[in-house]
Amino acid sequence: MNPQPLADRITSTFERIPHSLIALLARFSIAAVFWKSGQTKIEGLAIDIVSGQFEFGVPRLASSTLYLFREEYRLPLIPAEVAAVLATFAEHLFPVLLLIGLATRFSALALLLMTLVIQLFVYPDAYPTHGVWATVLLYLMARGPGKISLDLWIARWLRPEGS
Repeated sequence: MNPQPLADRITSTFERIPHSLIALLARFSIAAVFWKSGQTKIEGLAIDIVSGQFEFGVPRLASSTLYLFREEYRLPLIPAEVAAVLATFAEHLFPVLLLIGLATRFSALALLLMTLVIQLFVYPDAYPTHGVWATVLLYLMARGPGKISLDLWIARWLRPEGS
């Protein structure tokens, strides 16, 4: 019995998994990782659509955030106060953009750069986790957000008639 036809059918079935489904899952999953991290760094605003936690207010750095950047993260070349604000802002902005599929490739690049900084300077032993993050972000950079995205809607709207 030749197992090749069965293997070919299985492979063919897997190849029919739509890119848009993979991209949507990738966008949601990696956005959640960074969003949840960003949420630990602020007070006054809490949004978790999965758990249903909503607290609307003016966000501000949590008291523990500066301590983390001064004592645990200790990034070179950038003051802890600046790094804390930039990282916290990035962990909120880019996940939202990814989630709605707006500036997806740019947002994925920004979070990939953040991942590299975390890997190189903060948690060098966390390469298995950061490797997964990098893979998801590289996939989104290479393949884009899929059909369920504002990027695609905007591209279609901007495309001249007849092209």
